[in-house]
Amino acid sequence: MKRTILIAFLALAACKEEVSVIPDPMPMTKEALGHFCQMNIADHGGPKGQIHLAGYPQPLFFSQARDVIAYIKTPERDAEITAVYVSDMGAAVSWRHPGDNNWIAAEQATYVVGADVAGGMGAPEIVPFANRLAAEEFIAIYGGTVMLFDQIPDDAALGPVDLDQLLETPA
Repeated sequence: MKRTILIAFLALAACKEEVSVIPDPMPMTKEALGHFCQMNIADHGGPKGQIHLAGYPQPLFFSQARDVIAYIKTPERDAEITAVYVSDMGAAVSWRHPGDNNWIAAEQATYVVGADVAGGMGAPEIVPFANRLAAEEFIAIYGGTVMLFDQIPDDAALGPVDLDQLLETPA
């Protein structure tokens, strides 16, 4: 009898579906370091990002939204990605102050790709917006093309960077 109950219990446990919990975004703090550069991301302007990994209590922070996309597009990862957030630049006070809590889910953002703007580390930036109209207003000033997350080409995030290219740093 005990064996039958144990087998039934194990069978039920095996059928139990795992419910994945999507972590909320963490506020950007002055202590947050960029995953690639290990510099304080608050010291650099432009959109930021954070990636949450399964089994890790803190997210990886990124100094540029471009770096978030580069991380996702490369196969070398520490663990399964459970959530990705980027700065909503439509809600930012300015390029220099992108905000500490205006995170949006990366897959829900509208991006401006190919604008003549440099991100926090000086590379061409992929600029996220929660609102398509805000993205189009940005394009009217800085150029670029509106794209959804899954439309961003690999070379926009992984391509070489010409540091001699003069890019604007928006106000």
